[in-house]
Amino acid sequence: MWDQILQFLFTGVTVGATYALVALGFAIIYNASDVVNFAQGEFVMMGAMCAVFLYSGSGLPLPVALLLAVALTIVLGMSFQRFAIARARGASVVSTIIITIGASIFLRGVALLLWGKDILAMPHFSGETPIQLGRATLLPQNLWVMGGTGVMVLAVHYFFHHTTLGKAVIACSCNRTAAHLVGINVGLMMLIAYGLSAFLGAMAGVLVTPITFTSYDAGVMLGLKGFSAAILGGMGNPMGAVAGGLLLGLIESMAAGLISSGYKDAIGFVVLLLVLFLRPSGLFGKASAERV
Repeated sequence: MWDQILQFLFTGVTVGATYALVALGFAIIYNASDVVNFAQGEFVMMGAMCAVFLYSGSGLPLPVALLLAVALTIVLGMSFQRFAIARARGASVVSTIIITIGASIFLRGVALLLWGKDILAMPHFSGETPIQLGRATLLPQNLWVMGGTGVMVLAVHYFFHHTTLGKAVIACSCNRTAAHLVGINVGLMMLIAYGLSAFLGAMAGVLVTPITFTSYDAGVMLGLKGFSAAILGGMGNPMGAVAGGLLLGLIESMAAGLISSGYKDAIGFVVLLLVLFLRPSGLFGKASAERV
């Protein structure tokens, strides 16, 4: 029994780490521009699909393919901000949400035209020999997902709290007019925020694809789960969004293992609804409208 629970914990942390990166991308864009970016899941999908294509289709070495895929996704995220979000500045919240949903549909359509409906795979970074911990097993790729997520979360925290550029992005999120008056290039900061969000999405995609595979519509559910995790932890709190992602992954894994895999997605969303009813600001969010 305890070995099974340990196995469920390993699975939950791996899945939750993926949700955490997607949720962190949601939180960064929301904090920077007050936009809920429902195309975040497509950043995950595009990063994964580009990596698979560059490795399998173009014959590039795996590290080069991964770097190029992440770079292309960052360019995509910045282009999305420059040519869609920036042009809709001053639009209502509903209009902006519709723009992000439209971008999500557009990116899925592009992926479908380029790569078709096939489910694509990518090799594990360091072999597929499982690591035995008691009767539980852990793939080396699980360690890549957990370790990569931990490094990126710490790097993002350092960026926003210990670098001038990161503090400038935070200043823009607090008050764009004041930031502009003190000489901060607000447009550039928004590009950086969207590029960083796309980077996190792409990294989530390339890290988890060797385990879960990918397809043109893989970003739909990941985007919904990442959004749920961001709400669960507190939309305006980046580290809360990370905690929400890990918590959601653990809940889903335990529910799938101890109850039924058929209820996995439903139980995750039920927990989210309960949190929204009992604490609308999320588990780690502030009850006031103040944002960090």
